[in-house]
Amino acid sequence: MPTTTNRQWRLAARPQGAVKRTDWNFTQEAVGAPADGQALIKTLYLSLDPAMRGWMNEGKSYIAPVELGAVMRAGGIGKVIESKDPNFQPGDFVSATLNVQDYTVLPGKHLTKVDPRLAPLPVYLASLGMPGFTAYFGLLDIGKPQPGRTVLVSGAAGAVGTVVGQIAKIKGCRAVGIAGGADKCRYLTEQLGFDAAIDYKNTDVKKGLRDACPNGVDVYFDNVGGDILDIALTRLARGARVVICGAISQYNSAAPAKGPANYLSLLVNRASMTGMVVFDYAPRYGEAVREMGAWMKEGKLKSREHIVDGLETFPETLQMLFSGENMGKLVLKVASE
Repeated sequence: MPTTTNRQWRLAARPQGAVKRTDWNFTQEAVGAPADGQALIKTLYLSLDPAMRGWMNEGKSYIAPVELGAVMRAGGIGKVIESKDPNFQPGDFVSATLNVQDYTVLPGKHLTKVDPRLAPLPVYLASLGMPGFTAYFGLLDIGKPQPGRTVLVSGAAGAVGTVVGQIAKIKGCRAVGIAGGADKCRYLTEQLGFDAAIDYKNTDVKKGLRDACPNGVDVYFDNVGGDILDIALTRLARGARVVICGAISQYNSAAPAKGPANYLSLLVNRASMTGMVVFDYAPRYGEAVREMGAWMKEGKLKSREHIVDGLETFPETLQMLFSGENMGKLVLKVASE
């Protein structure tokens, strides 16, 4: 091995509001050795996701919080360096919960092989990874889009939103996105084929939705919560389905999360609102990879990764999610392939 030092970002404090660099400790320790049934993985790429902000908070959620002093949780793509599991060999590329560090020792049963010949490795953290799975199952299983109907997605230029809109088009729907900034909106319509995009930073979202969704919204895929969710609820069509995936507008707020004031629109329009967590669909991830992989091969589905170099930049890079600086999937490059 070229080094015996494992650099790690550990959670030092429960953040109050926006995450600060002082909420982290940057530590080093010796690289561990695998026991029987385990493998040593070198981290190549880490997935940075809005959900990470929730994992830093104490309290009940769909997954246990990261403990104080623990290495920050993160999914990633890595390379097997040493293996004592016969199913994995040095040089294999794998997807796993690698956490924010250079090296990880994990049981082989927690590793999934990925093939860089089929797609670049960062794509397995984007359209062929958790964000893609979230879009696929959330839209198709819960949203149940029908041809000719309107699918609206917030956070549309992010890792999940870009895939939601593209799948909506593949299924014959109108796709409308809400994103921040003219560049992002142009990307949605000119590169990804969205029928319309609403710039929430520079335009009136209510008017934009009236213009873009004259017959109402049949499926609303919500990634942001807050005021945008409230406005979207006013445009629901009869029998609409609202998919609650995330609430990035609320994650850094020190106050309790703001609930929807316009929830009675669900009653008036006989609509439904359902929360989704992608981990519930783990037994079906293979299905999503096969179908989305085929769409990518056919040129129907595009994947865009925003890659930032350097493990040492983690605290600042994570903040890009909440300032809206990233376009597509935010990925931290830790080491070369």
